[in-house]
Amino acid sequence: MQNMNQQATLHSREIGWRHVLLLSIVIGSLALMLSMQPLGQNRDYHNFADRRAFFGIPNFFDVMSNIPFLLIGMAGMSFCFGNHLVSFRSAWLTFFAGVAIVSVGSGYYHWNPTNETLVWDRLPMTIGFMGLFVAVLAEYVNVRLGKFLLVPALLMGFFSVLYWHWFDDLRFYAWIQFVPLLTVPVVMVLFRPRYSHQWLLLVALACYMLAKLSEAYDREVFMFTQSLFSGHSFKHLLSALGCFSVLVMLKTRRLVDDDSTP
Repeated sequence: MQNMNQQATLHSREIGWRHVLLLSIVIGSLALMLSMQPLGQNRDYHNFADRRAFFGIPNFFDVMSNIPFLLIGMAGMSFCFGNHLVSFRSAWLTFFAGVAIVSVGSGYYHWNPTNETLVWDRLPMTIGFMGLFVAVLAEYVNVRLGKFLLVPALLMGFFSVLYWHWFDDLRFYAWIQFVPLLTVPVVMVLFRPRYSHQWLLLVALACYMLAKLSEAYDREVFMFTQSLFSGHSFKHLLSALGCFSVLVMLKTRRLVDDDSTP
């Protein structure tokens, strides 16, 4: 009995240090971001490479390349609503709802790119980011996180966009956007998975990183493709592919039969 108690104590300590490390990374990354100088919105950001209009739609490809978000978001919500075996459905539904709304917000922004319309692009993005973030934390770290963290996380996401809009400071929004990229791989290393096919989460993150790279080289991609497709349009498609990877993961995964999973 004493040996069992010692093992339980060691196990509790093992879980404890992992929680502390994860919390330190989240808080430390926020403190690091806020310690930097205010990051204003670059006015040239709205000057996209592909301005072609077709069928009366300005910036046609940047607008229409958002359609996959709508299709994947609706498919994800339908799957979550129809499958009662999906754990933490509220968080996953939030993620896919954000993905679907991104198609509208981003399409509206690219129709007329300004700082004012960009607000409606970024707000639904924070819904998706925070939904994914909370779902992963709940499934890997502690199931209770999915119950009480979702609403505060969403409020933080909304505030980050409004803070940028009011004060022209992107630091908090940048943290909201990149904290899932930072913590999801860490969580997957520190904690045992409850489900199979978790590698698809890494595929999704890789797609998003490639999307950001494509966005950064908007004009170069446009020139490389002989003015057929811009880097920003590719960004939308790569991001949508990442969201699709998450949907495939939810549809194909199985519960891992491991009683030692913390």
